Amino acid sequence: MRIVFDIVIILLAYLFGSIPFGLLIVKLKTGKDIRQVESGRTGGTNAMRAAGFWAGFGTAMLDILKGAGAVWVASMLTPNHWVHVVAPLAAIIGHNYSVFLPVRDENGKIIRLSGGAGGAPSVGGAMGLWPGSILIILPLGMLTFFTLGIASVTTMAVALFAIIIFAVRAMQGQPWIDILYGVGAEILLIWALRPNLKKLFEGNERVVKYSLNGWLRARKEKNLENQK
Repeated sequence: MRIVFDIVIILLAYLFGSIPFGLLIVKLKTGKDIRQVESGRTGGTNAMRAAGFWAGFGTAMLDILKGAGAVWVASMLTPNHWVHVVAPLAAIIGHNYSVFLPVRDENGKIIRLSGGAGGAPSVGGAMGLWPGSILIILPLGMLTFFTLGIASVTTMAVALFAIIIFAVRAMQGQPWIDILYGVGAEILLIWALRPNLKKLFEGNERVVKYSLNGWLRARKEKNLENQK
């Protein structure tokens, strides 16, 4: 009976993760369908492209809550720490493949589920497992983003930071299975960002202009134009 109850908790975490906050916020603010904007994802970065900074910020905060909330609710309902680790992973899966966002073919048949890339809920999951992680991951994530200017790299980096944090904590006597959360989140993020990785290896991935990398590129392009 306990196993069934734990499975129900994980399924609820998936459903919570499936709530498309980015879609709702952008729709309320602009009337646009975020799935028709740029990458088509429902996360904070695309919400910012579709409806401005505050729409992106609000989406990111609510998506972080998905991962953290999954851990908090699981912690209240079961003492099984494995469930506390798996629940936020289920929330990330829900965020990336939302049951509320089916993609259909011309015949109306569901061919896949859409959503985001999972960066924000993965940060939230780490915060749920250890609140102090947010004070490390967020600054490092912002540093990565405003240095490299590549959203996909930043997204994958936050899970890597979680792995390192939980590995250090495991060496200090904290639960080692928390490391598996970071590993699982990294796998999910990499899988979701396969198209971006292809662009990255080809040198075609989008670079945000409000970053060190973006500024250096713009400066280089300007210098080349002046030399013509």
